[in-house]
Amino acid sequence: MKKIFPVVLILFSMISMGQELKLERADEDFDKLNYIDAESIYLKVANKGFASEELFKRLGDIYYFNGNYKEAENWYEKLFDGFEVSDPQYFLRYSQTLKSCGNDSLAASTYDLFLQKAGIRAKDLASSLDYGQIIAKNADRVDLVPISFNSDDIDFGTFVQGDYIYFSSSRSKGRTRMIDTWSSYPFLDIYKVEIKQGNFEFGTPRPIKGVVNAKYHESSPVITKDGNTIYFTRTNSSPKMDRKKHEVDHLKIYRATMVKGKWKDAEDLSINGDNYSTAHPMLSPDGNTLYFVSDMPGGIGETDIYSVVIKGDGSLGKPVNLGPSINTKGRESFPFITDDYGLYFASDGHFGLGGYDIFYVDLKSDKKGLYNLGEPTNGPFDDYGFWMDDTTKKGYFSSNREGVDNIYGFIEKRPVTNAFEQELTGRVSDIKTGEPIQGATITLLSVNRKALGTDHTDEAGNYHLSRNLMEDYTIRVDKEGYDTTDKYVPKGTGSPLDLSLTKSVIKPIGGENQTDLSDVLNLNKIYFDFDDYTLTSESIVELEKIVEALKLHPQIKISIRSHSDSRGAASYNLKLSQRRAKATFNYLVKQGISPSRLTYIGLGEKYLLNDCNEKADCTEEQHLRNRRTEFIIGHGTNIDLENRKLEEGMDGDAYGWQLEEDVMKGFYLIANVFKTEKYFKSFMDELQNRGLQPKVIEKDHLLYVYLGYFKTFKEAKGKLNRLNNGEYREKLWIYEVD
Repeated sequence: MKKIFPVVLILFSMISMGQELKLERADEDFDKLNYIDAESIYLKVANKGFASEELFKRLGDIYYFNGNYKEAENWYEKLFDGFEVSDPQYFLRYSQTLKSCGNDSLAASTYDLFLQKAGIRAKDLASSLDYGQIIAKNADRVDLVPISFNSDDIDFGTFVQGDYIYFSSSRSKGRTRMIDTWSSYPFLDIYKVEIKQGNFEFGTPRPIKGVVNAKYHESSPVITKDGNTIYFTRTNSSPKMDRKKHEVDHLKIYRATMVKGKWKDAEDLSINGDNYSTAHPMLSPDGNTLYFVSDMPGGIGETDIYSVVIKGDGSLGKPVNLGPSINTKGRESFPFITDDYGLYFASDGHFGLGGYDIFYVDLKSDKKGLYNLGEPTNGPFDDYGFWMDDTTKKGYFSSNREGVDNIYGFIEKRPVTNAFEQELTGRVSDIKTGEPIQGATITLLSVNRKALGTDHTDEAGNYHLSRNLMEDYTIRVDKEGYDTTDKYVPKGTGSPLDLSLTKSVIKPIGGENQTDLSDVLNLNKIYFDFDDYTLTSESIVELEKIVEALKLHPQIKISIRSHSDSRGAASYNLKLSQRRAKATFNYLVKQGISPSRLTYIGLGEKYLLNDCNEKADCTEEQHLRNRRTEFIIGHGTNIDLENRKLEEGMDGDAYGWQLEEDVMKGFYLIANVFKTEKYFKSFMDELQNRGLQPKVIEKDHLLYVYLGYFKTFKEAKGKLNRLNNGEYREKLWIYEVD
């Protein structure tokens, strides 16, 4: 299977499309840029000790979607250890990752949390779907065929081996037989009948030869594929002295071997007991597991279905109950296993049409959806003893619908699961623009991540898949240029199921619409708090990704553009955005990025992303979108020059003072200190009106108004004395910067 690497983010040159990237000469090297590997950038940031929920999500996703579950486990573990994760999809991804890494216990508990977070109750089919609907949908799935070898006595429990059907019967065939006083029929023996050519044509039934048929009941035979071993049910023949006097006769499973055309050496199996019954054996397709029915202590209901491993030497392991998704407080019996591990069994504990009904469940599925076979297989009486050929879809079951247990033949016209086959449709679109995405690959995955079907979206972004309403799935979406994503689809989910993709490829174009490096790297936007220019801890994690990208690609130059929201005076907001741009610039330089590769500018409230102007009533979240910083690849561009002229052309009232860009080592003669610009404008105006020339420096997020800079303390002290003896007698102090 082709792997998708959404983390390799391509920056395509637009020259081949007849457009030119209009950059200054200093940015020509950018045209040669082929890609930015976000994976290495995220790793470098994480390995430097920075942590954020988004960082660990992206690193986990990178490895998860490329099948490297060991690395995915590492980053998802950090995600869940360090943050309160709310997105249910990450619980599912972490669970699948843990399961792939062999951590089944934590995988199970994480999956339970996923169900809880997603609002999905882990409930059985009886409480989640209408059984009447299920049974109705499965009506007329099969055509029934009469069986010619039925007798007037009891006939049931078929198994096919080679050209013969093996079954149980109480027929006497003219022989004197002991009568079972409970049923008033002779005791059961095992018979076989030849299958002739044509549809359901048979020879004459005869009892099988050897030690299998004995004094009391024998039934439910199953034979190994090589024909050399038979498992069957028999009335417990242990001596009466070995059991308590009041104890009833139970059933046991025996095993015999074929020797020269006869069954010999009937063996009492280790799973049997004198105080409980074991019955109705069935073998797995590989012959290594025995399924059976028992009322042994520790079960769930009256009778449960169990499995037990058959070891190489023929001995049996420890019986395992198939669990509450199959076994109920009632009776489960007569298991049959298909070649692909589908289980058919009879139950009166699951809701049905009355008595024993036959059900189907896929043993390979983690979520064991249960199917009632419906009419005409099931009815108001007891229906059981199912067997079917996987290839021909011909089979048999047993029922007492006509007053006595008989065998019925059938031909299956459609699988039992098809009753809930339904088309799943939806639309895939760009998460930002809402435009449809054509050519996206939609893959339907089982709960075990096995691909079950694929489709590709058409020009309208639409897809079509076939799925079963009673199964849980995951849909995965891949498209070159977009981040791969997936979505859990619980059983019962209807159409349409629309999906959105996030671009991982940004194409720079000419003019004023320049590429934002944070978009290329799929970063969270860098936002500022209201009336503040301090970098938050969340913003620093994102800035570290910018740092690593610039280090990996030294040819990139960027313009830092900071914005404000519309609240407050436009002139104040413009200067506030300048401080935000400068704070961002300073951080990048401090991390080793050359100032020659950076320009910065504050644009105030000129470029709002929404309609939240000063007259609009907007939420804090809407205002936050505007308090952002962008990293435009290529500086010295037209938009930079245009806005630089805008700055220089502002009136004196807005630009009566200017923040000094560099704080130099030496001594400053300080007149006042302000935390924000809110109150110091009038102070600056007062100093200017008195003929002084105040200047401003910023240090530790404070604004220092000073009246002179000196390289030595002596020079600064001399200036202070002259001012205090002349035009400025207010308090001054000397501030040393080292």
